[in-house]
Amino acid sequence: MPLEQELAGAAEAGSSYGEVAGVLAAEDAPGRREYLVALAGDDGNRWVVIDAAGQARDRLEEVRSVASIVALCELAGDLAGGGDLAALRQELARVRIAEGADVEAAEAAATELERAIGEPPRVASPAYLDQVGAAAAALEEALGDTASPFSAALRGGTGAVEEFVRDVERNYVLDLR
Repeated sequence: MPLEQELAGAAEAGSSYGEVAGVLAAEDAPGRREYLVALAGDDGNRWVVIDAAGQARDRLEEVRSVASIVALCELAGDLAGGGDLAALRQELARVRIAEGADVEAAEAAATELERAIGEPPRVASPAYLDQVGAAAAALEEALGDTASPFSAALRGGTGAVEEFVRDVERNYVLDLR
């Protein structure tokens, strides 16, 4: 079944808890697809995790795991390549044309990173993180970076990930056990 249909099914299942504002797919473990559903509320989002069978999850550990992988993948996609791949590609083209520099490897690496990040909708998973991380490392290497700005930025974003997970827990529609 196409991902768009899966998301629509999760939205339908989540709608019994309120107005659905968005749905993100996650595979926090191989073969275990779940959906983080944002529900619109007057004072911010409320949350529910729906499993592949359309059932709401109420185990704290599972909800944390889904929320964490979703937040990490969103953060990785936002930060990879310095956070603005279009601007980086324009700068590489400018350097190639104006200075005659050989930036072919960096341009190819930027293209590969764009492919790894992909377009929504996508499934948040450890495999996605690995793909984006490897492509970001290849781009950094092609640009001559000896330290990994991507890794440093991702580590710097762990507080935001933790806060997101706490928000999901605080505003979960079911009592978590």
